[in-house]
Amino acid sequence: MATQEFLGNDCLMLPRVIPTLLLRGTGLVKTTQFKDPKYVGDPINAIRIFNDKEVDELILLDITRSGEGAGPAFEVIRDAASECFMPLAYGGGISSLHDIEKILSIGVEKVVLNTAAVANMSLISEAARTFGSQAIVVSIDARKKLLGGYEVVGNRGQKRTGMDPVSFARACDEAGAGEIMLTSVERDGTLQGYDHDLISRVSKGLKVPLIASGGAKDLPDMVSAIRNSGASAVAAGAFFVFQGKHRAVLISYPSPSDLRKAFV
Repeated sequence: MATQEFLGNDCLMLPRVIPTLLLRGTGLVKTTQFKDPKYVGDPINAIRIFNDKEVDELILLDITRSGEGAGPAFEVIRDAASECFMPLAYGGGISSLHDIEKILSIGVEKVVLNTAAVANMSLISEAARTFGSQAIVVSIDARKKLLGGYEVVGNRGQKRTGMDPVSFARACDEAGAGEIMLTSVERDGTLQGYDHDLISRVSKGLKVPLIASGGAKDLPDMVSAIRNSGASAVAAGAFFVFQGKHRAVLISYPSPSDLRKAFV
């Protein structure tokens, strides 16, 4: 849901600003360009901090499950969902309707499909029909091609698919996805700003919300992704867990007044 700010008798809906946490085993990490994971803490502690900061929603992605061919770590998901006061989306190792049903049944509001969506587009349609589009997010990871343009990649950026992210996003939209989460592999963890060209290309023609991810630099960068590039919401990882040029681990989130000043 979008942040609500009440000004007099008016209710102003601010765009969603969503922290993304990467789970590796039982700990949280942050990657740079999908490589070199750095340990950043315990997931439950991070969730409690974000609870206190009243964030819009939270995305939790297990980056090891798909690569290992393992299913979701349901106990870890259950622990996270039980602590999370805001809407929670989970992705990682999901490959079937049974996986989705079990994840939603333990308190997660949305599931995030990535590798499974690339391998089996029909899973999107079946999941949307069964659980409703609002519960299905398709995560698209895109990398620049040497001769220009972009390509969808799978398995945390390790597998080339040959698919164009614009066409793939539209196909996921038509298949029944409730949201598209778009991540630039090159920008991931760099704090150098979103890939606004990529966001603009993919956002055009979509009927469903687009969550921009990968490289968030500051609040003006987030505002630009929404106002100028066509995203409906923004997600970030390093921006919320690192502080200063030495990237010291410090979980943070903009205050409601800072968000209001940035987006109003």
